[in-house]
Amino acid sequence: MNKGLKRKLSEISEKNLIYLLSILVGLLSGTAAFLLKNFIHYVSHFLTRHFKASAESYFYLAYPMIGILISVLIVKYLIRDDISHGVSKILSALSKKGSQIKAHNMFSSMITSGFTIGFGGSVGAESPIVYTGASIGSYISTVFKLNPNQVRLLIGCGATGAIAGIFKAPIAGVMFTLEVLMLDLTMASLIPLLISGITAATLAYFFMGDTVLFHFALTNQFDYGNLPYYVLLGVLSGFISLYFTRTGMVIESHFKRISNIYVKLLFGGISLGLMVFIFPSLWGEGYESINKIFIGEGANMLNNSVFFDLKNDPYLLLVILVVILFLKVVAMAITTSSGGVGGIFAPTLFMGAVGGYIVSLSLNTFFGLHLPHANFALAGMGALMAGVMHAPLLGIFLIAEITGGYQLLVPLIISATVAYVTITRLEPHSIYTKRLAELGDLVTHHKDKAVMHYMNVKELIETDFEVLSPDLNLGQMIYYIARSKRDLFPVIDENGMMVGMIKMNDIRNLMFEQDLYDRISVRELMYMPEFFISPNDPMDLIVEKFKTCKRYNLAVLDDGKYIGFISRARVFSVYRDTMADLSYE
Repeated sequence: MNKGLKRKLSEISEKNLIYLLSILVGLLSGTAAFLLKNFIHYVSHFLTRHFKASAESYFYLAYPMIGILISVLIVKYLIRDDISHGVSKILSALSKKGSQIKAHNMFSSMITSGFTIGFGGSVGAESPIVYTGASIGSYISTVFKLNPNQVRLLIGCGATGAIAGIFKAPIAGVMFTLEVLMLDLTMASLIPLLISGITAATLAYFFMGDTVLFHFALTNQFDYGNLPYYVLLGVLSGFISLYFTRTGMVIESHFKRISNIYVKLLFGGISLGLMVFIFPSLWGEGYESINKIFIGEGANMLNNSVFFDLKNDPYLLLVILVVILFLKVVAMAITTSSGGVGGIFAPTLFMGAVGGYIVSLSLNTFFGLHLPHANFALAGMGALMAGVMHAPLLGIFLIAEITGGYQLLVPLIISATVAYVTITRLEPHSIYTKRLAELGDLVTHHKDKAVMHYMNVKELIETDFEVLSPDLNLGQMIYYIARSKRDLFPVIDENGMMVGMIKMNDIRNLMFEQDLYDRISVRELMYMPEFFISPNDPMDLIVEKFKTCKRYNLAVLDDGKYIGFISRARVFSVYRDTMADLSYE
């Protein structure tokens, strides 16, 4: 940064600087979203433009493996870093004190996911874009040497701008950052997030016009008589969300047992190619299939497939749709586990739309009802977002914004809320946080744990205690007591090992018995504490020890060697200060 620019920036207030940087982050993340979406669109269109709807294409067998192979080679020989599970990586970064994300993620996730999805990988572009936006925010915060709270805020701005840019949905972008990344909701953080989101969405409108991702036209108003069916959809979506999370994790764990990356690629590529060949609606993100449901052509999801002639039979159509629903998460997990790069946004929206379509089609077919398929697909999308990501507000506002379906806000709220309540009773963690929770690294979603994570144990150690030798007598010990400001006295041997301690209250009645000064030694008065602390203990374990022992001070020992004491009052004081520091005001 040149000196002139640095001088001008130093004259800007901290608040205005953050506002300016949030605009910059919004512009860059919005641009990244636009570039990736167009890259995927043109690659996919180039590969499939000659396919006929009435006939299957054997190119589906090869395309996904080629896309994953390109991604694997780029990662292995150019990037040389793990770039999978972008949102989980952001949460992991936010859980660390520096909150820094590697700079290569500003482009690496975009390039690899572009090839993965463009060639038919059954994943979404949203997670790579969010990772890209967060990386942009992290890099800019490094350039401007911002403090840790401002770093986290700009990472949130990058994620917000990414979602807002890719969906043209600024409110949903803010909801993602608040519910999924769990950034603190204060006015100081909310305004930059909104600025970033609006900037990115405006940029998307500038490049792509006012067209929305999904073509939704409301032809059936919400009927309160259909309320029970939306509740049913919410319950089913909760269970589908559980299936989504558990199945994805199981498939991923099986692939991890394969050490050779090319064996993974071969097995995953062949499996994915077969699934896409049989069910072409599993190709890529699946947004075209969702649009078919919205325009009343859900049966056309069987186009290009071996089941093309069966699409007019509602019973067989239902069976095939159920199979597609359950295979989507399998295809998604195989794509990422075999080396492809992508996220869960699009698969979640796809499964939600198909799930809602299945519910309405089933009730109409078997019970003679006339439920609107598009409305139920819309509600299903919001419900599955709420269930899989544990983010009901994100599910509600994202679907309402990207489809312009605010008139159906009531069924969206009902289905999303019921799905969220259902899944949280069965699975406490979202698919994003489950991996981190299993490793014990999830602190962003637990405020107490987050605060303790940022506390430095070594900074809590107090050393202003008078140290006693076990060979001293009572009379000699009185000298140390007289000059001490504390009422605890560690007893240390010649090797620095703690062999005991003495409390002032335990010897107070002996201090004035001068005839005992030469007769009683420190060794006779000391005792070894039952509880002590290691300097390597995590903060939550130290707090638990204070709760268990009911002591006000605990000795800190490193393999028995005395270091100092940590007091309950000191822990509480630092905890309070850290809590204030973590809340960006």
